[in-house]
Amino acid sequence: MSLATALATGDVTQLPSKRDEDWKWTDLRGLLRVLPPPSPAFEGEAPAGPFAALASLPIHVVNASDPVVIRSSSVEPFVVALHFAALGGGSHAATARIEVADGGHLVLLESYEGDAADYVASHELKISLGDKATVERVVLAADGAEGVSVSVADVTLSPGARFSQTVLTDGARRQRIETRVAHPGADAAVRLDSAYLLADKRHADLTTVVEHIGVDGTTAQLTKGVVRDQSRGVFQGRIVVSPGADRTDARMAHNALILSDKAEVDAKPELLIFADDVQCAHGNTIGALDEQALFYAMQRGMPRETARAMLIEAFVGQVIDRIVHDGARDVARAWAADRLRSGS
Repeated sequence: MSLATALATGDVTQLPSKRDEDWKWTDLRGLLRVLPPPSPAFEGEAPAGPFAALASLPIHVVNASDPVVIRSSSVEPFVVALHFAALGGGSHAATARIEVADGGHLVLLESYEGDAADYVASHELKISLGDKATVERVVLAADGAEGVSVSVADVTLSPGARFSQTVLTDGARRQRIETRVAHPGADAAVRLDSAYLLADKRHADLTTVVEHIGVDGTTAQLTKGVVRDQSRGVFQGRIVVSPGADRTDARMAHNALILSDKAEVDAKPELLIFADDVQCAHGNTIGALDEQALFYAMQRGMPRETARAMLIEAFVGQVIDRIVHDGARDVARAWAADRLRSGS
């Protein structure tokens, strides 16, 4: 069951619901009793997206289109800005396939945009990395407040490949950003980072699954969350170490700040280990802003709200600082600061 299947068939019973373990906090079937009609064809100039100025190849997908195919064999960083926009309401699905050849280097700057209309959008991406290929994926998700959006990326690595990902989102009516990684071991490395910055009644679900199937693989994962008002953040991270995937090094951390009595965070970090000689760990903390740190900042002359904003920005900045591409890191930092200021 998936949103993509429901949109293709028109059958709402194909929507995932709270009865599905991996969707129990992001119930689509209970929300969408009837699927909206297809989104109107977009006419006019496509929105640029936040990364357009950084890209060698900007690609705009508005209210779906023909499947997008990106192939790269460049050994120098090749920068693609892939911008998905949902404008004018309705429902639509989009797909993209990204293939990076052996030794290739791709920077994928991906963004989402939605207007004030009700819409339902499904995005499916297939990303494959050849031997010793390198991909950095940076995602900014700015869906509309009334939008329902699901993005699923299936990532397949080859030996020696490097895949790094940073996802920043401010949520939607319902939003899920899912990443599934087939990890071969064989000196391949994965970094999965994310941050959700939620206010009002917005909902964001960040779900990841990494399956290690061979020896000598590494995964590092860091997620930060900030929720206020009546928003809801969901983090689900699963790392599977399959039989025979010895010498796997996998580490996961999720930390969230709850800034309102009515906000909610649901977290489910999982390690499923079926191999010996591994180094695996996970951590999960959910709480309020550190009052002691706030007190010390105020003792140095800062107004309370200034000190509070500084501490929250530093908390989220630990994720953003790990972005390698300089221009993307600057855009992400400004994007996050804007969301944090508007929510304060």
